[in-house]
Amino acid sequence: MAVKDHSMSGSRSGSSTSDGSDISDQEKDVEKNMSSVNQPLCDNRSETETISEHNLRVLSNCQRLSYGVGHVLNDLTASMWFSYLLLFFHQVNSFQNVLAGYLMLIGQVSDAIFTPFIGFESDHTKGIKRIGKRKTWHLVGTICVMASFAFLFTKCITCSHAPNIAQFVYYAPFVVIFQFGWASTQISHLSFSSDFTPHKHERVALQSIRNMFSVIANLSVYGIFALMFYVEEGLNTDVSSHIGPTDAPKFQMLALICIGLGTIFNIIFHLGTKEKSQSNDDTRTSDRIQAGENSIEQSTMLHSKMIWKDWLKEFQFYQIAVLYMASRLYINISQVYFPMYLTETIKLEKKSIALLPLVTYCSSFVMSFTASYINRFLGRKPTYVVAVVIGLSSCLWMYFVSQDSNQVYGCAVFMGASGSLLLITSLSMTSDLISANTESGAFVFGAMSFTDKLSNGVAVLLIQNFQPCSNCCAACVPYYRDVQVFVPGGALLIGFIALLTLIPQNIGSRVKAMDVLKVMANPTRAI
Repeated sequence: MAVKDHSMSGSRSGSSTSDGSDISDQEKDVEKNMSSVNQPLCDNRSETETISEHNLRVLSNCQRLSYGVGHVLNDLTASMWFSYLLLFFHQVNSFQNVLAGYLMLIGQVSDAIFTPFIGFESDHTKGIKRIGKRKTWHLVGTICVMASFAFLFTKCITCSHAPNIAQFVYYAPFVVIFQFGWASTQISHLSFSSDFTPHKHERVALQSIRNMFSVIANLSVYGIFALMFYVEEGLNTDVSSHIGPTDAPKFQMLALICIGLGTIFNIIFHLGTKEKSQSNDDTRTSDRIQAGENSIEQSTMLHSKMIWKDWLKEFQFYQIAVLYMASRLYINISQVYFPMYLTETIKLEKKSIALLPLVTYCSSFVMSFTASYINRFLGRKPTYVVAVVIGLSSCLWMYFVSQDSNQVYGCAVFMGASGSLLLITSLSMTSDLISANTESGAFVFGAMSFTDKLSNGVAVLLIQNFQPCSNCCAACVPYYRDVQVFVPGGALLIGFIALLTLIPQNIGSRVKAMDVLKVMANPTRAI
């Protein structure tokens, strides 16, 4: 019963002499409460009020599941974007390697530019009053993705025989619109989790559920695509074993299915979740302060609200950004070049571009169930180390896989497990960094995504530029193997180095909050 304790200490200090004992008591209170700077205000209420608030904050299974499906449209489209965009433009649309790389770069750079902007606007705009600011941006993103994505995997309308550069100009606007919508949905959904609940373990559970549905979405994409190839083989025995222009209708149909399924799940998200009112939270905080609840934690939280400029002064912000960027770079580059590795390096049939990613995401799906428990049992940092070890093992194994070898299935299992664990843990660390400062949480997630998208775009462009030949040749065999091994492996090492710098630190501690505590402990120094 923190309120009563503080009021009693206030009475004692009020009856003390002027020998400075009241200041000493305050300093002791500061030391006692140092570790709880970033805890929610409800920690300092009466026991009855705390229990009541706890009951309000604990989410029902329906709310958790509704939140978890809110990113399915993004997951479905991202799966196609990363796994099949280069493959489609290179082998179906016959684009030059560099032009295909520039098309992906435009998308990644657009996403990188949009994410901080959307994060800032999501924190500061009110949105549609009836649904809330986060869900407003989520709705805008959903509409943009629905309107643009199918065009990316459809041959150029009325210009399919035009030069590559003319088709490039045709596709580029659709890429930009899609990436704006994708970023809007992603940032609003991530920041919504921090607003949804203040509890650290609840946030991890939400990210695990989100990742579980992400894996299901990816499984659906690869499963449906594999089914298309098997149906084609059953209907036509004289079919090529390599991807080519005749496969264009499959990509178009898959894109339309992704849009349809994803839209249904996004509607469920909007119907099953309710965004809390930020103004109501601010009113309750002000009422408690005015009512005399003058605990140090409350005063500190009142004075240590973070705006976007404050985050730029936090060194931990940059450490987590590097770690998150490295995690996403490993996941995305592995996903982008895995189909090329399968068809060009180890010479598997074209149905392998659906079957092997399916195995990867089955492994990721299983890991998503256990990730929150591993995080809770080991902690964030040891869990990340485990993920790095599994990922490096996968990279090393891929280097020694021979042509037509079934060992690649083992590599796919390791790759999926490490990717799931890396993603959940890095997102949870980002939520820990935000802690109770949800008023600028969207900016933080936007900044993290900025580093992710920009690094991925630059990496893909460099890989495409260094490709040894415009059409597949003997030099592509070792090239795609090296790309699949050394680029993701290097990203894992960067993430591990970033983690080492975080070991002595408590994630979520604030330079600004510590300054506030020092001033409160000795107000005369601020004069």
